[in-house]
Amino acid sequence: MIDKFIADEWKVIEEGFDPKTNRFSESIFSLGNEHMGLRGFFEETYSGDSLQGIYVAGVYYPDKTRVGWWKIGYPEFFAKVINSTNWIGINIEVNGVNLDLAKCRVKDFRRELDMKQGKLTRSFIYIDEDGKETSFIFTRFLSMAENNIACISVQVTPLNYDGKLVFTPYLDGDVKNEDANYGEKFWDEVGRRINGDEAVLTMRTKKTGFVQTTATTVKVLADGLPVNGAKEQIEREKYVGYRIEVPVKKGSVVTLQKFVAVCTSRDVAEEELDKVTLAKLNAAVARGYDGLFADHVAEWDKKWAESDVVIEGDVKAQQGIRYNIFQLNQTYTGKDPRLNIGPKGFTGEKYGGSTYWDTEAFCFPFYLYTNEEVARNLLYYRYLHLERAKENAAKLGFKGALYPMVTMDGQECHNEWEITFEEIHRNAVIAYAIYSYVNYTGDKRYLLDYGFEVLAAISRFWAERVNYSERKGKYVILGVTGANEYENNVNNNWYTNRMVKWSLKYTVDTLKKMEESHKELYSDTIRRLGISPDETEKFKEISEKMYLPVDKKLGIFLQQDGFLDKEIIPVKQLKPSDLPLHQHWSWDRILRSCYIKQSDVLQGIWFLNDKFTREEKIRNYEFYEPLTVHESSLSPCVHSILAAEIGRKDKAYEYYLRTARLDLDNYNNDTDDGLHITSMAGTWMSIIHGFGGMRIKNGQLYLAPFIPECWEEYSFRLAFRGRVVKITVNRQGTSIPVSYTHLALPTKRE
Repeated sequence: MIDKFIADEWKVIEEGFDPKTNRFSESIFSLGNEHMGLRGFFEETYSGDSLQGIYVAGVYYPDKTRVGWWKIGYPEFFAKVINSTNWIGINIEVNGVNLDLAKCRVKDFRRELDMKQGKLTRSFIYIDEDGKETSFIFTRFLSMAENNIACISVQVTPLNYDGKLVFTPYLDGDVKNEDANYGEKFWDEVGRRINGDEAVLTMRTKKTGFVQTTATTVKVLADGLPVNGAKEQIEREKYVGYRIEVPVKKGSVVTLQKFVAVCTSRDVAEEELDKVTLAKLNAAVARGYDGLFADHVAEWDKKWAESDVVIEGDVKAQQGIRYNIFQLNQTYTGKDPRLNIGPKGFTGEKYGGSTYWDTEAFCFPFYLYTNEEVARNLLYYRYLHLERAKENAAKLGFKGALYPMVTMDGQECHNEWEITFEEIHRNAVIAYAIYSYVNYTGDKRYLLDYGFEVLAAISRFWAERVNYSERKGKYVILGVTGANEYENNVNNNWYTNRMVKWSLKYTVDTLKKMEESHKELYSDTIRRLGISPDETEKFKEISEKMYLPVDKKLGIFLQQDGFLDKEIIPVKQLKPSDLPLHQHWSWDRILRSCYIKQSDVLQGIWFLNDKFTREEKIRNYEFYEPLTVHESSLSPCVHSILAAEIGRKDKAYEYYLRTARLDLDNYNNDTDDGLHITSMAGTWMSIIHGFGGMRIKNGQLYLAPFIPECWEEYSFRLAFRGRVVKITVNRQGTSIPVSYTHLALPTKRE
């Protein structure tokens, strides 16, 4: 764990530059605006260790799967987000010496991420061999108001000399991914041009054919006044830029402002790309740096008004939750239903930037409770991919729909067989998200118009994937990987079976209600989808006769049939040198062990929370929690919520802090390659569902709050059925608007 940043309620501050932890800092200081994003690497030359990445949403490369043991149904490619044109680049020379923090001496280095305003500032004083000192302040933001636009400002002040600066702002399309095979590059140049006013570079991805046009222009100011010096134009393959020489005086402030516009063929017809990109750039320049920043901050004000959580008395906890909310809002805003949320967002290459089951399981509640329209677009994303999900099922020999574990465009593109073929529980969480949306919003129209078609297709897959066991007299599900990926190819994973049982019943119940209340729509739906009474009866039978492994002696749900055949040794008895297991044990040893990567049985108990007694929750929590190593970032939040529910308040806070500061403190020593965006939503859930005890019961908001010992007060807002309600919890009790009639508050917590 790293304690690197100054605790601040609204900022993440790093003082002093440490090249050994530079990649970690680059991840932490990432920025985005749903359309595009970048890691916190430097504008100027840096020859030290760095993972330089600029990513554009929806733009990817299908890296062909190459294995010698190809199986029918195996994904044909692994989709990866690709590093795109470097538009932040500004090389700087001071009195003929290239600025490079890997080689130069600096003092007073400081990086500051202002989460309230969505900007990154970096400052330091460069000291050359002759003792000349130069102050630098770099500022950047990606506009939340106009998401094709980014702005960079560089302020340079010679502190004790007169001299010369040379700026070289550029666009560079000659980029690659660090994980590329054999240095493979993914972009071809389409065109480039440059004149005194703007530089334009257009690139096309190989295979997928996405076209991206990037345009830039720069302004140079001296003490706030324009400098009209000559700009030498530089042009070569995949590169355009300017060389700008500026004489400087001691104490004078020279500022370079770089305006950037980025558009792709996802949103603009290829033949219009150049024209549209330039129009956006020119409009940005006309608005000016300060005007663009004001518009950007106004959008952030709206986001914070929707989703902020305020904690008093615990600065680190406050910083952690705000950082996670900040990154979630940077990654996805719901403007484009064709987009979704990748586990790393715009902060790194790992996991390919694709959509996982994480979205519905962990991210969906955050958006649902803060902005109903955004949540609806996340559901609609899956509806748009329904035909692809049917194709995925067909490739494995099944009817119905199997949503992919990993996807960019609806096709399965995960390249590990135990995930692709076996981690089928992802289907159930799609159904659960539909249920959650309808249950929270009361929007039954979505269920009727779009949701049921998805439910029916998923249920058809389940009906084919189960087996009937004559010996048990039950339906079983064989050869699966549950949420705990430290067990592969097991039989009757309780979480999978329980969620299948629930989703089949939800499908049948929905169809029945449709028949009772919307007869014409019901008739049209069963005709259009070809649903017969026999098929509906089959769904019902499977649900009622689903086998669920239990151990009556211990009173627990068994993670899978053979779980108690393992040697049960709590994690606390392991040697510290064994952890994390995936870095020290063979895969064979992990699979045979009792250790759990992330919540599995407990995940099911959380999802279907009202189906279980308090005693069942306690017994299962107390059995599985000591065996869980939390080597998935998705694990701590579920443990925090359930610990809060059963009265384990210290554990609830411990797991909250772990999920809240997972990246800021680098708990798992893996933040260098990007942030854990999808697990960040779990931090929010830990407060709202855990400490706040929020549930929906009979169409009402239900709260059972408590406050951690080290907090003085906390508050959050929920957007619920056309109203926004603010809940404040402190030592004196819980405050809610008196006029809010849809909320039930118990007198005390069980």
